[in-house]
Amino acid sequence: MATKERMAVAVKSLVILFCARAWYFDFRPAAAHQFTADGTVIELNDSNFDSALSSFDHILVDFYAPWCGHCKRLSPVLDAVAPVLANLNQPIVIAKIDADKYRKLASKHEIDGFPTLKLFVHGIPIEYTGPRKPELLIRFLKKYVAPDVSVLKSDSAVYNFVDEAGKHFPIFIGFGLDESLIAEYGKRYKQKAWFAVADDVSEEVMVAYDFDKTPALVAIHPSYNEQSVFYGPFEGEFLEDFIRQNQLPLVVPIKSETLKLLNNDERKVVLTIVDDELNEKSLKLIKILRSAATANRDLVFAYVGVKQWEDFVDTFDVNKNTKLPKVLVWDRNDEYLLVEGSESLDDFEDQRSQLSLFLEGFREGRTIKKGISGPSFIGFINSLVGMKTVYLIVFLVAFLMVIQKLAKQGDEVRYRRETQSEAQDVNASSKSTDQRDYQPSDKED
Repeated sequence: MATKERMAVAVKSLVILFCARAWYFDFRPAAAHQFTADGTVIELNDSNFDSALSSFDHILVDFYAPWCGHCKRLSPVLDAVAPVLANLNQPIVIAKIDADKYRKLASKHEIDGFPTLKLFVHGIPIEYTGPRKPELLIRFLKKYVAPDVSVLKSDSAVYNFVDEAGKHFPIFIGFGLDESLIAEYGKRYKQKAWFAVADDVSEEVMVAYDFDKTPALVAIHPSYNEQSVFYGPFEGEFLEDFIRQNQLPLVVPIKSETLKLLNNDERKVVLTIVDDELNEKSLKLIKILRSAATANRDLVFAYVGVKQWEDFVDTFDVNKNTKLPKVLVWDRNDEYLLVEGSESLDDFEDQRSQLSLFLEGFREGRTIKKGISGPSFIGFINSLVGMKTVYLIVFLVAFLMVIQKLAKQGDEVRYRRETQSEAQDVNASSKSTDQRDYQPSDKED
C-alpha cells in the first residue's frame, strides 16, 4: 500500500513538474533576437548588435554609410562571399550596420571611416585591413579562423598547407620542431603569418624547402619566391628575432601595402631609389640588395622606382637632376641619412662594392642628416580622410554659409533703411519692417 502511495506521489510530482516547464516555455519572454547562419548578410542595429555578437563565434561586421561610394561597391562583394564563409568548417557570418545612423555604437567601436570591417572572434574585435576582392577576402578570413599552429603529418599535408595559405602572408613551418616552441608566436602573429609544425617528412620535402637537418624553422615568402632557414637556438630572442625579421621579404618593394607592414617593424630602412624598378639594371641591383640584406638583418632593405611612385620619392629631394640610383637610410618618419661620398650607386662601377662602402660609412656614423620634404611615414599611412575629418569639413562649410547669409541680410537691411523715404508714416514703416523680416531668399537658403 505504501508503495502505491509513493508511486502516486511521484506521478503527481512529475505532472506538476511537466506543467511547470510547459508554463515556463509558454510564458517566458521570447529571445530578443534570433539569428541563423544561412549565408545571407544580417542587417544590424543598436538593439540587436550585442545579441548578434554573442550568437556567433565568428562574425564579420561591415560598418557602412548609405552615402559612401566605397560602401556601395563593397556591398555586393559581401553578398557574394557570405554563403561561402557560412559553409566553412569554422563558419563566418557576415553582418552590416549603418554606422552613420547609429553613431553612438560606431563611436564605441572606434569607427572613423567608411567602410570599416571588423571581425569579432568570440566577441573580441579584430579590424580587417586585408584585400576586399571576393576570392582574396575569403582567403584572408579563412586565415583568421584557422588554428594558431597547424600540425602536418605527411608530405602532402605540407604541400597542401602552403598551397592553401596563398601568397599574401609569410609562412613559417617548423620541421621536427615541437609545437609548444612556436605556439606563442603563432598566436601573437596570427594576423600576419601562417604557422605550422611537420614531422616524418621525406627527403623530397627537405630539398623543396632547402633545409638539410632537423629541427629547422623555414620561413617562406611565396609572393617574392624567397625562403630562409633557422636552425636555432630555438629560445628567447633568437627565435623571436628570426620570426620578426622574416615578416618582410629580404628586399621590400615600396608601395602602399608594404608601407603598412613597415609600420610594425622598428628597424631602419636602407632605401634605394631607382628610375624604373622594372628595368634590367634595377633588377640586377635588387639581387645585390638581397645579398646585402642577408648579411645585415638588423636593417630593412627596400627599393622604389620614380616611375612607380614619383610622389613618394619627391619627399627625399629626388628631381630630374638627381643621380640615380640614390641610396639612403630612412628612420620611417621625418628624417633620413645620407652617407658622405656614397649618395648614389654608379651604374658603370661595381655596385656591390659601392653598397658595402655605403653600409660601412653608415655603421661608422659618417652621415648627413636630412629632413623629408613631404608627408612623414605616418602621413603616408594615414592619408585617407576619415569620418571625423568629413564631419569637421561639413561643419566648417555650414558655419561659413551661415556667416555669409547673416552678412548678406545685414547689407540688405542697411540698404533699405538708407533708401527709405523720410516721409513714410509709422504704419508704413512698420509694415515694411515686417516684410523685411521674411524674404523668399531666406527660405531658399
